[in-house]
Amino acid sequence: MKRTTIDSKLSVAGQPSPAEIAALADEGVSLLINNRPDGEEPGQPGSAAERAAAEAAGLRYLDLPVTGPTITRAAVERFHAAVEAAPGPVVAHCRSGTRSLTLWAIGEVLAGRMARNEVAAYGARHGFDLSGAERWLDANAG
Repeated sequence: MKRTTIDSKLSVAGQPSPAEIAALADEGVSLLINNRPDGEEPGQPGSAAERAAAEAAGLRYLDLPVTGPTITRAAVERFHAAVEAAPGPVVAHCRSGTRSLTLWAIGEVLAGRMARNEVAAYGARHGFDLSGAERWLDANAG
């Protein structure tokens, strides 16, 4: 799994294997957020297998599947609330990490901690294209 540290609380990642999920607890991760719909790609473990691996490792688990077109304000708020309430570091994953960072960036703008015009540079700084977050904000944040 490719993982990118965003800050001391949040990392985003591509799809982890069950063994990688189990290892997260040894790193001090407290919450795993899955932003992938089941069946998105052949061979992905799916939310039931991820939940079992996370719980066996002592991690909290949140299944919050979204796609670019299905991101809602409620999903953004749920993602943000889960990260902020977690007692330790959080790993959020999707196929590449982009959707997970998109949810975070949108939430930061809605909370007033980031300006809309900072989103692209924020994504680029972490190696992600957040143009989807910009489009979402343009369409939904007014």
